Amino acid sequence: MDGIIALYKDRGMTSFACVNRLRHVLHEKRIGHAGTLDPNVDGVLPICIGKATKVVDFLHEQPKTYVGELLIGEATETEDLDGKVIAEKEVPAPITGDVLQKIMGEMTGKLTQIPPMYSAVRVQGKHLYEYARAGETVERPKRLVTISNFSLVSSSYDAQSRRQRVRFKVQCSKGTYVRTLAVDLAKRLGYPGVMSSLTRVASGGFTIDQTISLHDVDDLVANQMIGHYVLPMEVAFEDWQRIELTANQWPAVKNGGWLTINELPADSQKRVALFYNNEIKALYYHADKQHYKPLKMLAVN
Repeated sequence: MDGIIALYKDRGMTSFACVNRLRHVLHEKRIGHAGTLDPNVDGVLPICIGKATKVVDFLHEQPKTYVGELLIGEATETEDLDGKVIAEKEVPAPITGDVLQKIMGEMTGKLTQIPPMYSAVRVQGKHLYEYARAGETVERPKRLVTISNFSLVSSSYDAQSRRQRVRFKVQCSKGTYVRTLAVDLAKRLGYPGVMSSLTRVASGGFTIDQTISLHDVDDLVANQMIGHYVLPMEVAFEDWQRIELTANQWPAVKNGGWLTINELPADSQKRVALFYNNEIKALYYHADKQHYKPLKMLAVN
């Protein structure tokens, strides 16, 4: 089986556990996911199967969209509700939508983030969360990310607890720590904050309404219908320029040979998807003034 499944990951499961479950159900060892979701985050998890594991990196590099909630007035050691509370401060009056949206707008574009201690980033061979659980601290690597959109969905103020909940939507590049982004929003407002909920609604070109759950996969396999929900790997390159190879060009491409610019259309883009007999075969890029070279070989037969 080769292709891509747009999986809906439930909360309470790791992304790796989803992959293991699918390996057992689908009887396929070659399975990978495009972009880890924390256990307490649900939503879109693209799954690549068989030969389609070659396109994991290309799915992962596409922008991701999340809908989440920020609780303003308290902070935890993990920046989400899994950790113990480490700071509290009452919000004496509602923060207006105009103020929230103004600060959110200032947080778009290129940002430098420092990953939280409770994260899977590796430093000197160990996950940061391993250091955190041992009570140790280490210097964390900075990460440059892009926030394309950070917008307010809704906001509610609780006069009794003096806390405010802010629902938000964010479109961002791979590697973005959305919980850190949410917590930083609270900090800019002068309060501790914690991400209280997060759902990934789009990833790898798939939206949440296209997904199927692990339970759905079980039923589809039992009824021999899973093939209808395994998408061909070329769906990952719908935005790429498609070029159909001739019978004369295919033998060279099959062996990873270069193509001259004269062998491709005059308006060819920097990166192109090469097809032969309507099947995607390779990804090439414009390497120099005269040549296109292989970026990734996807099929050689």
